[in-house]
Amino acid sequence: MEKPQRKPNRIAGYDYSQSGAYFVTICTQGRKKILSKINVGTPLPGCPQKPCVELLWHGEIADQYIRQIDAFYAHLSVDQYIIMPDHIHLLITIHDGNSRTGVPMRTSEIARFVGTLKRFCNKEYGENIWQSRYYDHVIRNQQDYNEIWEYIENNPTKWVITKEMIQM
Repeated sequence: MEKPQRKPNRIAGYDYSQSGAYFVTICTQGRKKILSKINVGTPLPGCPQKPCVELLWHGEIADQYIRQIDAFYAHLSVDQYIIMPDHIHLLITIHDGNSRTGVPMRTSEIARFVGTLKRFCNKEYGENIWQSRYYDHVIRNQQDYNEIWEYIENNPTKWVITKEMIQM
């Protein structure tokens, strides 16, 4: 039986090493929920409480490497991120992408970042826990950036609401 053709998720001709902002999602293999737990406390009357992300061992290691990224990439910053139970969302900005060489790089900065993060984490885990691919989205303008920022910030709440809807 033939495998279905995957639709390319990259913009044709776009240089993914150039300066700009990118939304990246990295998932665990089989969507195993090993990175964190989403906890919901009892809210005080009139003061709803947002769900809280509690990092598990795998998530703590991923968090450690995400926080250290500027030690490896001087021209890349992680502006916002969330470690969910089975995936990580990151809002990444590349500053002065290929102005260092003037020639587009063969491997995009985003792909190098994701590969480095996965490799460092897997070395500590003693196994590969990640899907081989990842999702990325080029941030096109300030409104897109703001919407992605809010999406990342509200992802734990969305997770809880979705989980409750499934249980109904």
